Amino acid sequence: MNHPAPVGVTYGNMRFLIIHNPTNSTLQRFIEELKKYGVTTMVRVCETTYDPALVEKEGIQFLDYL
Repeated sequence: MNHPAPVGVTYGNMRFLIIHNPTNSTLQRFIEELKKYGVTTMVRVCETTYDPALVEKEGIQFLDYL
């Protein structure tokens, strides 16, 4: 996977992890990274490139901003 590294941002008591948009074929690797960082909610703010059901199946809440 040749994408920019995840970037963590903290604002008050909130933490955000900014990542490149995954595809269905790379989503499992992204989910592993999300779990490593302790992500509990994922918000999509880009075009649809993956099935959010795969994220929710792993226990991560999914919100679509678009």
